[in-house]
Parts: sequence; structure tokens; C-alpha cells
Amino acid sequence: MTTFSPASHIGDNATTDLDVLRAVEQRVLWLSTAIVDHANRVRPNASGMKVGGHQASSASITSIMTALWFEHLRPEDRVSVKPHASPVLHAIEYLLGQLDEEHLTTLRSFGGLQSYPSRTKNPVPADYSTGSVGIGATAPIWGALSRRYIGSHFAEQPRGRQYSLVGDAELDEGAVWEAILDPMVSDLGEVVWIVDFNRQSLDRVLPVAGAGRVQALFTAAGWQVITVKYGAALEELFTLPGGAALRDRIDTMSNPEYQRLLRHTPDRLRALLPGPGPDAGLIASLLDGIDDARLTEAVRGLGGHDHAALRTAFQEIDDSRPTVIIAYTVKGNGLPTAGHPQNHSALLNAAQMEELAARCGVFPDQPWQRFAAGTAAADLCARAARRLRREPVQTTPPPTVPADLGRTPAGTATTQSALGRTLLDLNRAAPEAGARVVTVSPDVSSSTNLGGWVNKAGVWATSERVNWFHDDGETVLHWRERPSGRHVELGIAETNLVGLLGELGATWSRWGQPLLPVGVLYDPFVTRALEPWSFGIYAGGQSILVGTPSGVTLAPEGGAHQSITTPSIGVEQPGCTTWEPAFALDTEWCLLSALGQLGRPGGTSAYLRLSTRPVDQSLAAVPADPAARERRRRHVVAGGYALRRAAGAPDVVIVAVGALVPEALQSADRLGDLGVAADVLCLTSPDLLFRAVLARGGRGDAPTWILDALFPADRAAPLVTVLDGHPHTLAFLSGLTRRGAVHLGVTEFGQSGDLESVHRAHGLDTDSIIAAALDVTQVV
Repeated sequence: MTTFSPASHIGDNATTDLDVLRAVEQRVLWLSTAIVDHANRVRPNASGMKVGGHQASSASITSIMTALWFEHLRPEDRVSVKPHASPVLHAIEYLLGQLDEEHLTTLRSFGGLQSYPSRTKNPVPADYSTGSVGIGATAPIWGALSRRYIGSHFAEQPRGRQYSLVGDAELDEGAVWEAILDPMVSDLGEVVWIVDFNRQSLDRVLPVAGAGRVQALFTAAGWQVITVKYGAALEELFTLPGGAALRDRIDTMSNPEYQRLLRHTPDRLRALLPGPGPDAGLIASLLDGIDDARLTEAVRGLGGHDHAALRTAFQEIDDSRPTVIIAYTVKGNGLPTAGHPQNHSALLNAAQMEELAARCGVFPDQPWQRFAAGTAAADLCARAARRLRREPVQTTPPPTVPADLGRTPAGTATTQSALGRTLLDLNRAAPEAGARVVTVSPDVSSSTNLGGWVNKAGVWATSERVNWFHDDGETVLHWRERPSGRHVELGIAETNLVGLLGELGATWSRWGQPLLPVGVLYDPFVTRALEPWSFGIYAGGQSILVGTPSGVTLAPEGGAHQSITTPSIGVEQPGCTTWEPAFALDTEWCLLSALGQLGRPGGTSAYLRLSTRPVDQSLAAVPADPAARERRRRHVVAGGYALRRAAGAPDVVIVAVGALVPEALQSADRLGDLGVAADVLCLTSPDLLFRAVLARGGRGDAPTWILDALFPADRAAPLVTVLDGHPHTLAFLSGLTRRGAVHLGVTEFGQSGDLESVHRAHGLDTDSIIAAALDVTQVV
């Protein structure tokens, strides 16, 4: 660990007068506070509901962000800003001339500045969307990996730093440590985290200091650790007689005790700061020799608010490994609420705002003042704006993905095995598209049938590594790690998988180079990865997530590995199309369609739910005629197709998804023997069908023709729906025919067993489907 003191000399490459930096900092503090104030006190609010905003959280990091933007950042750098500091980001954008004044009054209004930094919804797109604690913090790690991947395969990108501005309470999130500890991260020297170490969370002052533990964890992960603890005013006191005792006293006091000192008058500080220890007299004598203003400034003068200390820390970053700067700060620094344990959502009143305006040199009735032309502060803002100006991204168009590779699988196959087969076939049939495919897995490549693809494409690494098993004849999966590889293997952490997936899916807009990223994980763990996956889609990442194997059809594995809710999650996830194909060719067509939607404006992500159940591919009855085959393909990617139609009007329509299509067909055969005519529909995407239902009612613009194709009026009949997941996923279909419906699915935790027993236990077997059909039709 390296600790830097502001008392050390400023390096020769210092370019900015510190007093000018402080002047800019004061204006950023005012603007960020005024943005929140206007949203809550000035802007009309007919509903009376709290608007919110975080003046104290913004104030704690204002010094750091001012130093970063106005002295250290380069155009090739990228920054993830902690969610509650979004007003600071907007204030800086305004001073740099990037954000117009009209936007400053729109924080949290409809169509205005978002509550948290956003790549997709703010007038000045943030480098990284943040807001979900822990996810925005780790995004620059995955951004760095994505930039390196693009550089090793297509076009080398400028190696800018990837900064994360993180609140110390955010380090409580497990996703943070999952990312830091992944083996791929330790050599990412462009990654720099700056921890706003204000020792407060939303509700309280943290009882334990925690810095030593945090430092040790980062050090153990191979990071450079720089600690910026005390400001110049305190450091100067430490050099005086009794200063060593004062330093030891502050170092050893608890967080709450220190925070309480920030709220005291100078007289109370003199009484309380010496403490009860044996050196109390020495400390008291030291304090007696300084005036009230200097004492108050020193106690609040932590390193995270000292520009000389911050400058030294930035200059000492070692770009050969990741770096974390732990900057001690005061939450609410510079505001009347500084250090108060309940200041997280506190708002300054009118009198306090006027006092702050006077201190910051602005007029309250003209809150959006920039610096006057010709002043040193205005010149600094102009120089920073010129330095940070980025050239427009030159975008490479995404490759054309074929709709059909021309194969018709025969024999017995699983949809899971079709995944790897399709990727290999695509690589041969359309090499330009295949070259853009990158797969990601959290240590489940072989068990999700990606082995053939990994052998062909290779494993990506920043440098070539020795494969010590290349001459072992029993080795089936060849683990060749090199910069040309196209599979990225992470440790067993699903949040890391989807974090990287989101950033790989954003390279088309961030670096101008589209990728076709496919992430593979066990389907029951989709729920574990759900929040960062959803947030990645919100942030503009376009990718494909494959959950496999899935459902209770994974019978021997038992309830711990049997997914129930994932089908409905797919329907509910914005920005994503969900497919659950039943046959290998359906899988190919859905995957190709999904790949064709990536890496472009208006593109979408996809989720494919696959199975390890072997299914006779002849049941798909793929048409041999080219026109009929293309018609089938269009239906498959649109949401479903009629797999079997009864000779006359049906008595019942069986609607099946994925692995349960064989049971649906068997049920139709037996129902026919009973004199009950049954249509069988194979649904590939309940998601797309639900959108079509909404659009038919005027609540969307999705195509509706697939509903007419699947449920023509002259074949309306009672429904039996069945899928290996929660039955409510298909419950909306009952409104299409209004003839009654029974919905079969899984509503309880499963257990291990053979497939027939498990399906019977959950009412998914052929007998259960037949019984449901008889109940809903009452024919027999």
C-alpha cells in the first residue's frame, strides 16, 4: 500500500493553479446543489410528491470530480460516476459547455435529466449508466476488457483509463468483490477506482472505520492502493509539537465520534478533540495555539477535499495494474448538513441556499452563472473543454447474418447442442458474421455444449499462454488461450458474466466496432444475474443470454438446478426478445434472428432458454419445399407455428413450449383415439405473442399477423397450455379464444428423479395434458 501526503511537493507536470481549481470546485458545488434545489423547491410540483436528489452525496465528491475533469482526464478516458453524484456530473458538463442551461432545471422531470447518470436517456450521454449499486462501479472493468478484445481482433483503440467513482458504502455489494477477484482483472492497468470514503451510508455513520480491511482486500487482489487521508491543514498541525499525538488520536477514534466533531463549535472542539488519553494535555496545548477558523478548517480538511493531495495521488498511479485511490471525505462537505448522519436526502432551505450562494460567489436569483469571460476560472473551463473534446465515433456496420444455414437436423438432438452447432456452421457459412461472435461463460463451457466452438474459436487472453495439455491424447476440450481467441472464460460468478456481456454488447456505440456477444449460463442462475443483466440492457448493451439446461426436465439434477420463473422473466424483460425453441432447427433460426438484431441503433438483446432433453427431430416435420420451409422459419422467429392441425374443426388446442412438445404430440394422438380432435401449436416465443396481443389492442406496434396464423377464428377452441415453467407465462392466451383454458406448468420446487416421474409430479406428463383437455372440452 502507498499513502501520499499533501505536504509532499507538487510534481513538475502540475498545470493548474490550485486556487483556480478551488474556485471551479466552489462553482460546481453551487450548481450541483442548485440543480437539486430547483427540482424540489422552485419547480412547480402539483402532485406534492418528493422529487429527491442528493446534495450531501454530491458535495462529498465535488473536489474529486473537479480535480479529475479539470486537470487529469483525457478524451480517451471513461468515467463511471456514482449514482448520487449525477448533479455534479451535470454541473461539470454545463461548465464545459456540453449541457445547455435549459436542462439544469429538469432534474428528475419527465424527459429531463435522469435521476442517475445514463448512457441512453440524458442529453449528454454518460460514459457509463449507473444507479444500481455495485453494477455501475464494476462496468469500467468490463469496458476495459471489451476495449482490449476489440483491439486484438479489429481496430486498436486508444488505451484510456477506465475510472470508477465509488461511494464507500457501495463496497458492501458482493458484485464489487466478485469483479475485483476475477483472474482476468489483475492485469487491467487502465482501471482506476476512486473511493469516496465518507464513512456514511443512507441511514447512519458506519461504526467501524473499515479502511484497513478495504486496503487489504484490494492489495490481495493485486491492485495498487493509494490512500489520501488528511488535507494540508491537518498535515501542518501534525508537524507542530503535540502533532503526532493529535494524528494518533484522530486515527484511532471511531467514525461516529469523528463525524460528531464536524458538527461542534470551536469551543466544543477544543474540549472534545484532546480525548481522555494520556496525551490529552499535549493535544490541548496544540489546539490552544491556533485560532477558531483554522481549527474548524483543519478538522474538516480531509485528503479527498485537498487538491494538492489529489494531484499527487493521480500522478502516482501505476498503469501496469489496477489502482484504487481511497480518498477520505466528508459527506456534505461545504454544506450546512456536512457530517450529519441523516444528511443523505436532506435538502437545504432557502436561507441556507442564500448563504451558500454568497460563499460561492453567485447571485441566488441568477443560479446558472458560468464564469465571466477572461477570468482564470473561465480559461480553465475552456482549456478542459478543448482537452476533453472527443471525435465522433466512426461506426462499422454490423455484419449480415444469414436467416437460414440450410441444414435440416435429423435423428435425436437437444436444443442445447444446437447452440454450438449453429455457431460453428455460421462461422463457415458467413465468416464475416462469425468473426464478430464472441462467447462468454462462467466456467460452464463444456457442460453447455460450447466445447466444439471453443476448440475451433479458441479462448481469448490478452497475451498467448502455454497450453500444457496440448499433447495429452485424452484432452477433448483444447484450451488454447491467445489474443485471437473468441471465447472469454470468467470465474464462477454470473454477475460478472452479464456485466461483461453488457459491455461487449455496447462496443458498437462506444468504440464503433459491433460484436455479436453470446453469454451462456445455467438457466436457474438467470435469476441470480437478473439485475445486472437488465441494467446492461438499460445501458444500451445488446447481447444474447442463453440459459441452459432449464426446467424440471433437467430431472436428475433436482430442485436446486431446476428453473421455474425464467420463462416469465423473459416475457417481462424490456429491451429483450425471448425464445424457447423445441427443436434444433428452431434453435438455429431463433439464434440467427437474435444475432441479426445486435450491434446497431434500435437493436435488441435476446434470451434463449434451451434444454438438454433429447428429442426426435422428425417430430418437427420441417417442410421440404423451399417456400414452405421459409414460411415455417418466419413463424418460428415470430413466436410459434402450427405443428399439427386436426382434419376438421378442433375440439381443443394444445399449446406447448420447448421440451414439452413431445408430450403435446403424444396427447393429441391419444385424444384423437378418444374422438377429441386436437390442434398442436409449438410456441417458440410467448414474449413475441404477448407483444402481438398488446398491439392488437392498440398498446404497441408489434406485428399481429402471427396471432391470426396461430389462432384463426374458424379454429377457435378451448386451450390447454403447457410449458416447463410457471403456468402464468401462457395464461394471457386464454383471452384470444375466450373458450376456456387450462394452464399447466411448474409451481413448486422440484426434486431429483427420472424424467417421467418428475413430469408426472408436476402435471406435465401426457396423462395430465389429456386430463386437462377432457376437463376443458367436456367431450368425454
